[in-house]
Amino acid sequence: MTTSARETGSRDNAMSPVPAAPGPAWLDRYDVVVLGGGPAGATTAALLAERGHRVAVLERSAFPRFHVGESLIPETYGTLKRLGLIEKLRQSAFPKKYSVQFVSESGKESRPFYFDEHVPAESSQTWQVWREQFDQMLLDAAIERGAIVQTQVQAVAALFDGDRVIGVRARRRNDSSETFTLRCRVLVDATGQSTFLASRLGLKQPDARLRMASVWSYFRGAHRGSGKDEGATIILQTPGKKSWFWYIPLPDDIVSVGCTGRLDYLFGDEGLSAAQVFERELGRCPALERRLAGATRERDYLVTRDFSYRTGQGAGPGWVLVGDALGFIDPVYSSGVFLALKSGEMAADAIDSALRTGDLSAKGLGGWQPRFAEGVDRFRRLVYAFYDPQFSFGRFLRQFPQHGARLADILRGRVFEPEIEKMFRDMES
Repeated sequence: MTTSARETGSRDNAMSPVPAAPGPAWLDRYDVVVLGGGPAGATTAALLAERGHRVAVLERSAFPRFHVGESLIPETYGTLKRLGLIEKLRQSAFPKKYSVQFVSESGKESRPFYFDEHVPAESSQTWQVWREQFDQMLLDAAIERGAIVQTQVQAVAALFDGDRVIGVRARRRNDSSETFTLRCRVLVDATGQSTFLASRLGLKQPDARLRMASVWSYFRGAHRGSGKDEGATIILQTPGKKSWFWYIPLPDDIVSVGCTGRLDYLFGDEGLSAAQVFERELGRCPALERRLAGATRERDYLVTRDFSYRTGQGAGPGWVLVGDALGFIDPVYSSGVFLALKSGEMAADAIDSALRTGDLSAKGLGGWQPRFAEGVDRFRRLVYAFYDPQFSFGRFLRQFPQHGARLADILRGRVFEPEIEKMFRDMES
């Protein structure tokens, strides 16, 4: 390291002695270090290790670990196929998902959007997953391809030489006194909503139009559809579009049910608990009350707040952001896991090329991000429309029936096709 070396997250830029990295299998230098072993990080690590690069993954949690976000959309298929996971998913107990259905604020239930009616292919059937098991599958895929993975290890600081990242300082979570350093040619931030690098570099930008909150839990014995509709995701709005519920069937007769609304609306009354907020909104949604009649709640209510943001820059010399570390929109269209997988795949391809050519610049590592951002923005604009009390998808499709297939494409995750812009021009006119 040159004398210009510095690190983020530290008041003292001078380098202290560096203890050895944890475990005999570890090196002190890698081609790529990935921070975070969730879907984005595991995908990036798996595809780069498969191509012969030396890859280390540092994950702060013990795996398997709980995570919300159980619904996969069809366009996850391509990345999952590259990772060799389609057959494992077929053999799993995860409910098969063929469609998404919407219930309006007046209680009118739409006909389900069956994905295979628009694209009659194997990829039109997907799954509702327990994230603990699904994320473990992805991390195992990275390990099987040669990535070195260490859980319960937390990044403390990124190491810089000038403006180029050259490594990371980390510690075991059960030992805050001793840190170790891993050098790398590329540092991938896949730390999710912790946004390790974006927060330290001042790149995180909250979405002022989506200051939302969610409260959710898991219920046993709730009503499910039958046959092809048994694993359907259902999105239910409440009157005035004040809030909406997700309804996601899972294995073992469990359903994930969550309520999302504006933060100031859901929790504006500071005296209400999460349970009281959920029950208040449930009372405003008869279609959901019917589905939960006779069901029993299996765990405490969980809450997350103000989760919508983007980053002003997604890559720099020697570093790149993927998954939720790059940004998060909203849970309404179940885009989170898809965008995590896709960003991990696109980043891995770019990093592989950059390592081979030696171009570790922001452009070399992040050249995929403008196209990716266009797709993310299409999800975001659809979310804005969903929350607009003056906008009705039913009315829009009656006026512009030619856009039905394009709307279905977005629900599938086909957001990178330029012709979708035609729908938004009419929607936003």
